[in-house]
Amino acid sequence: MIGISDIEAAARLIAGHVVRTPTVESPGLSALLGVPVTAKLELLQRTGSFKARGATAKLLSLSEADRAAGVVAVSGGNHAISVAVMADALGVKATVVMPKSAPARAVEIAETAGATVRLTDTMDGAFALMSQLQSEGLSLVHPFDDPVVVAGQGTVGLEFADDAPRGDGNALTDVVVSIGGGALISGVAAALHARLPGVRIWGVETEGAQAMSEALAAGGPQPVRLSSIVSTLSAPTVSQLTYDHVSALVSDVIVVPDAEAVQGTLDLANHAKVWAEPAAGCVVPAARRVLERVGAEARIGLVLCGGNATTSDVISWAERFNLR
Repeated sequence: MIGISDIEAAARLIAGHVVRTPTVESPGLSALLGVPVTAKLELLQRTGSFKARGATAKLLSLSEADRAAGVVAVSGGNHAISVAVMADALGVKATVVMPKSAPARAVEIAETAGATVRLTDTMDGAFALMSQLQSEGLSLVHPFDDPVVVAGQGTVGLEFADDAPRGDGNALTDVVVSIGGGALISGVAAALHARLPGVRIWGVETEGAQAMSEALAAGGPQPVRLSSIVSTLSAPTVSQLTYDHVSALVSDVIVVPDAEAVQGTLDLANHAKVWAEPAAGCVVPAARRVLERVGAEARIGLVLCGGNATTSDVISWAERFNLR
C-alpha cells in the first residue's frame, strides 16, 4: 500500500515540474448541490490533467539507461499527452499507444510534443501493443499499475488536504474522485485518509467503463467490456495495486450514465465557470448520489481531474444526448 511518506517523497520529486493547482470554494456548485462544495482544479494542471504528476514522478525515477532506451505508455488520451509532454521536457524519447477512439486533439498534442503515436483498433489492443513494445526494450510508464505513478497522483490529495477549508463545520466530509484505472483515487485516498482522518472517499465511473466497480463485485480485477464515450476513463481492467487501495480506502464506487457525465461538464461550465471533460463532469451527478446517502450536513470536495475536451467534442455529446 502507498503511504503518506511515499506521496510526500513524490511531491518533493516533482516540485518545479508540475503546477500546484488551485483549491477553491465554489459558490456556484454549492448553490447547485445545496451544500458547501470545494473543488480541486486539476484541470489547470500542466498538460490539462492530473496525469502530469504521475508521469513526471515515473520519468524522474528512471535510471539513465532506462531513459536512454525511451519509454512507452498506453492511454485513452490524458496519460499519452502527459507522458509525451513531460518526456519531451526531460529529454526522453516517448512512444504512446492509443485506441482510435482517443480524442483527435490528444493525438495531435502527443505528436506535437515529439512522441511517436501508435493507434490500435481497441483499448485492449493498445495494452497488448504496449506490452510488446516493452518486451522490445522500451521502459514502461504505466497509467495506473505502478506505485511510483500512484504516489505521484496522490500529490493531488496532499495539496487538497492542505488547502481545503478547516475548522468545525467547514472541513471536508466527503470527496468524490473519478476512476479510470484507479491510480488517482488510490493516491488521493491514501493522502486524504492520512491528512484528514474520517473523511469519506467516493469513486465514480461511467457506464461502459466500470472496471473498478466490477472488480469490487468480483473480489479482484476483471477484464471488462468497454462502451463508454469517456475514453479517458476506459481502462480494460484495473490493477491489483489500485484494487487493493480502493477496496480498503474508498466508501463506494458510483456508476453514472454517459449522459449524466456530459451534463456534469455543462454544469461545471455554467455553475463553476470551469471547462472540464466528462471524466471530471461525472463527479457532479455522483455528488448528488453521495448526498442522498450521507445527508445535507456534508461538506463536499470534488477533484476536477482534467479539461482536455474540445468545445466541438462537448457540443457533439450534448446534441447526442439532447442536453442543454
